Amino acid sequence: MNINISSLHFKADQKLEAFITEKVEKLDKMHDGIIGAEATLKLENTDKPENKTTEIRIKIRGNDAIAAKTAKTFEEATDNVVEALKKQLVKVKDKERGN
Repeated sequence: MNINISSLHFKADQKLEAFITEKVEKLDKMHDGIIGAEATLKLENTDKPENKTTEIRIKIRGNDAIAAKTAKTFEEATDNVVEALKKQLVKVKDKERGN
């Protein structure tokens, strides 16, 4: 699976990119029609400590699954996004089986 990671307004280190890649690759087991993924990391301009947003788009034949979460760390936000995407992939798979 091809995974593109982009970070807005900062440079993501290799450790963070490896963490995201590892998490997203696990989603490949959930659905066999995954073509690729795009992850976008953003630093929100707020006073709150929860200012790190991870948005991931999973490209699937027919439609895409998208989720975005904001947390104190990019790792925590990524974990939350992956959980949301797992739920979406289960729904997509169930829908495909029903048709």
